Amino acid sequence: MARLEELRLAARVARMYYSSGLRQPEIAAQLDISQARVSRLLKRAHDEQIVRITVTPPRGTYDDLEDKLQARYSLKLAIVVDCPEDDDDAILADLGSAAAFYVETTLASDELVGISSWSSTLLAMVDAMHPMRRPVGARVLQILGGMGSPAAEAHASHLTQRLAELINGESLFLPAPGVAGSSASAAAFLHDPFVAQAVKRFDSVTLALVGVGSLEPSRLLASSGNAFSARELEALRRAGAVGDLCLRFFDAEGQPVPSALQDRVIGMTLQRLRKVKRSVGIAGGRRKLAAIRGALNGRLINVLITDRFTAERLLGMRKSHTGYRQAAGAALT
Repeated sequence: MARLEELRLAARVARMYYSSGLRQPEIAAQLDISQARVSRLLKRAHDEQIVRITVTPPRGTYDDLEDKLQARYSLKLAIVVDCPEDDDDAILADLGSAAAFYVETTLASDELVGISSWSSTLLAMVDAMHPMRRPVGARVLQILGGMGSPAAEAHASHLTQRLAELINGESLFLPAPGVAGSSASAAAFLHDPFVAQAVKRFDSVTLALVGVGSLEPSRLLASSGNAFSARELEALRRAGAVGDLCLRFFDAEGQPVPSALQDRVIGMTLQRLRKVKRSVGIAGGRRKLAAIRGALNGRLINVLITDRFTAERLLGMRKSHTGYRQAAGAALT
């Protein structure tokens, strides 16, 4: 009988706590028992399965896909976004919104945020962000050269400057092109004291925000003057390249693709990106599938923000046709 009465009291406490919304001190006062006993009775209610907690994910969220991606690719975190399939504009906007919320809610004090240039998705992220009310001492560092055509260069500068303003932080620029005209020209840029100072800071980046590029450059990248030529891209394809991060090309296993072209790139290396505490890849859409999978296989990123259809294809849950429609719009990098 004593056990039954104990269970009856545990059930009463559970109803008051979970159904009526009373706090533990209020329950203790009403039942004339100690708060410690209230806590023990709530635990007893769980142990006896009087209380069974069920988490029902809200519509439009995919926690099962996120869990599977994290397990398959050893990710710290996967965020899967609900959006229409093969609608580039919608994917771009939805990924940007999800990335904005991720940064707003996880930005730590004194963080050094590295951000890539020439990314439509990162532009969408910055445009979706809300200003932070309190300064956290964070700084924003450009990790891929942003010099290029005047119109496109404004986009690259906007990314760094605007993100710094939104988080009440300092902006640190990399005053060099993403792709120099020659390896000698790249070496000359790297000897510039302002460029050298920015590159030296790469080792201190704690949060890297990058788009995942396919071999075909986005309109934004192509218009910047920082894309490789069609002949050079074909040579990279023959060498096994499937995509890039910060214009550093990698193969299907995420390994760097050796090429003299890489000597012309001024930006964070894949080896350095892999060591960043949080390296966040933001990309989706069918044309990015091989590139995203390669980045995951090589553990070049440890946080992925993508759309549900790409997530399913990465997990082998949806067929991936080689003859898919090439997107006519901007690449989602």
